[in-house]
Amino acid sequence: MATIFTKIVRGEIPSYKVAEDERYYAFLDINPLQKGHTLVVPKREVDYLFDLDDEELAGLMVFAKRVAAAIGRSVPCKRVGVAVLGLEVPHAHVHLVPLTEEGDMNFANAKKSFSDEEMRACAELIHSNL
Repeated sequence: MATIFTKIVRGEIPSYKVAEDERYYAFLDINPLQKGHTLVVPKREVDYLFDLDDEELAGLMVFAKRVAAAIGRSVPCKRVGVAVLGLEVPHAHVHLVPLTEEGDMNFANAKKSFSDEEMRACAELIHSNL
């Protein structure tokens, strides 16, 4: 059975798409820690990040680097943090979170809520800064 991320990549579930190429897809997290919190996934469904072959893992990180730079140009922050947790969805993924301070990336923090309009505008802004 396809994961929720595979369904997002296929367009079966809507998302706030930030970037896409033939192998990877980036979209805003709908339960963000910060404005601009983005998930980056390989289109090929693989449960564990380190089960990706070397080329695919390297490509994912290069794609994530490009997206992180766009986030940094779009959302006021000091840096964009990266985290790999991977337990909540059985599909390899990387979190990119805009940071002003270290605590901004604490996954135990309450999630933020933004309107559909704010999410759409944020995704478009990040995309335009790629």
